[in-house]
Amino acid sequence: MLQNISPGELQSAQNALDFAHTLVKDWHTHSSSGKPVTDEEKKARADEIAGRLRSHQHWLSHSKSIKMDDLRAMRLKVTDYTGEGELGDAVQRYYTLLQMTFSSNIYKVIETPVSQIYRFVASAAAPMMQPGTPQAQTAVVQVRCARCGHQAEVQANLQVARPLEQGKIPFPADNRYTCPSCGEVTHLSPVRRQIEAQTKRRIV
Repeated sequence: MLQNISPGELQSAQNALDFAHTLVKDWHTHSSSGKPVTDEEKKARADEIAGRLRSHQHWLSHSKSIKMDDLRAMRLKVTDYTGEGELGDAVQRYYTLLQMTFSSNIYKVIETPVSQIYRFVASAAAPMMQPGTPQAQTAVVQVRCARCGHQAEVQANLQVARPLEQGKIPFPADNRYTCPSCGEVTHLSPVRRQIEAQTKRRIV
């Protein structure tokens, strides 16, 4: 049976066991009676918690998140950091920063002195110049919404105004593309600078 189990799965099971024992190592008295907790009780409780945490029949998926209500149902005491003022705010901002860094195509994150996080999304692909000479009159940018995945083609007119091609939308004058599906705003300022530097012509 062990031949069909990966080393990672074995380590995951061991981690669950170790985590359960860590949870109860500081358990000294019963909250209901105030009586001291014996070593046997600690071991039994640790095994109970570990068994629940590693139960595939209960969680069904390795990637399933374990919520506070799940832990409370296991009779574990949980501190809800969201009600801790500054701590809750700091954790939420840190979580947001991690999501922005690893779960999106953001390439620059700026944090101000007042800890407000701003983002610049690189959701626009490299501009595609229309076929022809380097004096092409338009550039087309494919923009994919970082929130919902909606895609659009933005037409940038170079130097002179031109009619929109079928299926294209105009390059926004304020460099802010708003997704028509979810309202997410994508900042296209870096794309404008790239196009203008590459073509040496201004977007109009």
